Amino acid sequence: MIHPPIRSGVADRGNEWAVILAGGDGSRLKSLTRKIAGDERPKQFCRILGGETLIEQTRRRAALELHQKRTLFVVNRRHETFYAPLLLKTSAKLVVQPCNRGTAPAVLYSLLKIARRDPKAVVAFFPSDHYISSDQQFMAQIRAALDFAHQRRDLVILMGVQPEHPEVEYGWIEPASLIADGAARVFAVRRFWEKPNPMLAKLLQRRGCLWNSFVMVGSAEALLELIQSALPGLFHAFRALSRHLDRRSEVKVVDDFYGCIGETNFSQQVLALRPERLAVATVTGVRWNDLGEPKRVMASLSLEGFHPHWADPDFIQPTQSAF
Repeated sequence: MIHPPIRSGVADRGNEWAVILAGGDGSRLKSLTRKIAGDERPKQFCRILGGETLIEQTRRRAALELHQKRTLFVVNRRHETFYAPLLLKTSAKLVVQPCNRGTAPAVLYSLLKIARRDPKAVVAFFPSDHYISSDQQFMAQIRAALDFAHQRRDLVILMGVQPEHPEVEYGWIEPASLIADGAARVFAVRRFWEKPNPMLAKLLQRRGCLWNSFVMVGSAEALLELIQSALPGLFHAFRALSRHLDRRSEVKVVDDFYGCIGETNFSQQVLALRPERLAVATVTGVRWNDLGEPKRVMASLSLEGFHPHWADPDFIQPTQSAF
């Protein structure tokens, strides 16, 4: 598939930032990415849906509404062989973690770096491993969420996808009362349901609950206050490192710190504990998949009408170098 150049005419809306989360190891998809690329690269650095890698597709999608000079990529130094050819040649701004410690440290580390430069920032977070049927329609709804976040700087807005089936591997969001009914249809959040059993998933779908896409928008202060309230120990430990950010000492201090912490999941250990600080915007007119398992990859390929050569049962990809 031939893609147009990344859009460069996006309005530079002063305090708006994008963070693309690309530090995961993609363990559940390794058998498929090995078949596609011939090596052990994580899925975000693999050409799964067309001619671009997933991280490149995510970058292009975010650039429809958010300026590239305020876009950060959270990566894992252990994957440098894979991200360097894609990102360093374009002078992308990187937040380099020494290893993967889950989504909460990745979100917090990037937020502290942004808040240091721009205390009034409004930030949109994008995982780098999603299928989205229409980038334009999806980003139009991100634009509405960004505009709402400027008005309600006390809330973190999650993008909730209308479910197509009772999926048991996703997190679900149960909406409460309607907050706004303009360009963005925004609800309060009653509670989260993480990976429900099949019977509960069917009930949640009937009750109008939404899939949690983990795409979220909010002011830096609301996001930081949310993390502080749910994970005060992790928050204050990271804050103690703040004076080293953007200095020569940052790499060593962060390396030492990551060696002392365990994995922390942002959805389960932050969002699920503080629903009163959240809102959910309903995503409409867009089909979405989290490409976390081979079956979802194949479903997304089917939706796009793709049949790549590696999808043939007899195809074996020879081992390649990362370059």
